[in-house]
This record gives sequence, C-alpha cells and structure tokens, in this order.
Amino acid sequence: GEGAAAAVLCLSYGHSDDRFWLALTVFFVLCPSVLVQLTLIFVHRDLSRDRPLVLLMHLLQLGPIIRCMEALVVYFWSGKEEEPYVTITRKRRLRKGYEVEMEQEVGHSVRRLATHRNAFKRMAVIQAFLGSTPQLTLQLYISILEKYVPAARAVLMGICLVSVTYGALVCNILAIQVKYDDYKVQLQPLAFLCIVLWRSLEISTRVAVLVLFSTVFKHWIIPIALANLLVVFFLPWVQFWRSGTRLPDNIEKNFSRVGTVVVLCAFTLLYASINMFCWSAVQLKLADRDLIDKSQNWGRLAVYYMARLAENTALVILWYFFKTDVYENICTPLLVVQLLLGYCLGIYFMLLFFQYLHPCRQLFRHNVADFLHCVCCRRHLPGTPLHLQAPHEPGVRHSIV
Repeated sequence: GEGAAAAVLCLSYGHSDDRFWLALTVFFVLCPSVLVQLTLIFVHRDLSRDRPLVLLMHLLQLGPIIRCMEALVVYFWSGKEEEPYVTITRKRRLRKGYEVEMEQEVGHSVRRLATHRNAFKRMAVIQAFLGSTPQLTLQLYISILEKYVPAARAVLMGICLVSVTYGALVCNILAIQVKYDDYKVQLQPLAFLCIVLWRSLEISTRVAVLVLFSTVFKHWIIPIALANLLVVFFLPWVQFWRSGTRLPDNIEKNFSRVGTVVVLCAFTLLYASINMFCWSAVQLKLADRDLIDKSQNWGRLAVYYMARLAENTALVILWYFFKTDVYENICTPLLVVQLLLGYCLGIYFMLLFFQYLHPCRQLFRHNVADFLHCVCCRRHLPGTPLHLQAPHEPGVRHSIV
C-alpha cells in the first residue's frame, strides 16, 4: 500500500518537475526495502543454503512475497503429517494472580512458522522507522511549504502513520516477549487500544514538532537530528566498551568479527532511529547474548520522556517566536498548546498501560504509582531497588535480532 501510494505521488512529482522531492520520496521507499530484503535473508540464513530462486526474488525486491507464500505452504501442510521429531517447551501463564505452568509440543513446522512470524515483525519495525517515519516527515514538510495537500500525498501520509504506529506496537510486544521469556504473554484488546493511542499521539506530535521547526530553522534541524541519532547510537557501544566484555558470538556462526560488528551497528542504527521519534521499549545491552537489557528501569524511562518533552517544548516555542507568514491563516498559539497537550496525553496513555494493562504487571516489584510516589517524596525505601529483573529459566528463547 505504501509503495503504491508513493508511486502515484512520484508520478505527480514527475509531471510537475519536482525532481528533488521525487528523489527523496524514491529514496525513502527503496532504502527500507533493501534493508528488509537483507533482514529476511539474515533471519532465514539463506546465505548458507543453496536457494538461488529465493535470492533472486530478494534481489528484485520481492522477498516478502515469496516469504508469505512459503509461510502459507507451511501453515496448510502443518498437522497433516506426523512429524518425527518434536520438542517440549514449558511456559508459565499468569491467571488471576497465580502462575500456571504449561507444556507444549513444538514440531518442525511450528518452528518454521515462528521463524517467518519473527522475520515479518522485524520487517515491520524496519519499514516503520527507516522508511515510513522519514517519508511521513518529508511529505508533511512539503505540504506545509506548498500550503496544499493533494489526495495522493494525504493517502501516503495516512499509510505511513499507520505503518509507524504498527511498528511501535510490534516493538512493545517484542520487548515484553524478550523481557518475560518464560511467560506466555497475551495482550488484551484494551491494552492494544491503549498502546495504539500512546504511540500514535507520541509519534505524530514528535513528527509535527520537527517539521514545524525545520520550516523556520532549515540549517539547524540537521545538527539537532544528528545529535539525537548519534547520542543514542553510541551510548550502547560506550557501555559495552566500559564493561570490558567480548562481542557476542551467537549472531551468526558464519560471520567473521567484522561481519558481527556490521550487523550490530545496523541493529544499533535501527535502535537509534526508533528513539528519535518514540520510546523503543527496550534498552540495548551488547554484552548480553540476547542484546537486550531485561530489567524494567523506570528511571531511564522517566528521563527519556522528560528530556523529549523538554526538547519538544523548546523546539515548538522557538518556532512560535520565529515563524514566517506561511502560518498566517493558522492559530499558532492553539497549535502549540495542542502539540504539547497531545504529547502529554501520549505519556498519560503510556502510564495507564504500565499501571493497569501490562500483561506482566503482577511481576513488577514497583509499578508506575510507586515510582511517582518515590519521586514526589524524594526518598526511597531501603533495600528495594526500582527495577525488576525478569525471572528466567531455560526454554524457548526469543531473540530480538
């Protein structure tokens, strides 16, 4: 859908001879597409297998299509023949305050379907934050400059907003699965709705603030964006170098040390891109074999949203005082208030989710209300840390890579 809408919009840019906007629109379509093909090849380990047709389809940017066909074939054939080898996985489920242990037989077809499902989830995150979010920012910027929103551009921006909201939703689900690997996690419909409201408000207001600021300070937006990207990109590497540990060796057995570093850098770039527009829901820990910090750190979450709210406030106030005549038909004070209230409302839905709708909230030693109480009172109870280490037992492991 996004590719088709972008193609129609590119045709209109070609007819109006807007080559610069045409080039950027095409770039934000092709760049995530290439990264998606590489991700699917990496997850399915096709480089170590003789599959020329699959590699050709990926080269033609048609990899997701053949992957969908493979998943459908596996799904329809699963259960029709007895599999010679199955494994037993043990999971725990929370029911009315009690833990119930469950056992499940996992065959080869179920594992293949899980591999396809995980690959599609990662594909959605890459498409959302390396393609849809920059595309949404670009098209909104063009619309403000031209004071006109054609139907094709409006459709593309709507699809991009849906894509990035879905990508952020997938980030939340993956984060819960990784942190609580021993538990069978199932989100309720109200929790899904709360996350969608939280993410859509957070991302849309963030994009709007950056676009408004860039229309007035065209040269300052680049160093601000680079500073946001590079700080988050290098932070996990600084923590890794300070820990003094070695690089994880479970990324891909056929990769050299250089290949492992390249994959980790690409993963860190995606992590930084997510955090530029919204909370990534996970924290990288390159010294861990799962690459994820599984502790629930409320302090880091609070620092992120306080810093992001302060940054958004500063950018939108600077835009308000230095705005041009482009916005003469808009009630700019009301727009400023709406953007700040929209971001605060997104934070409210986030707090609501963690306090009442998180599927594993019974495992929290400290919830949002406890953390806010401690911050307001400026004191901590002795011997009770503010983060929870998720329980862990050997079993089926979820990896975010």
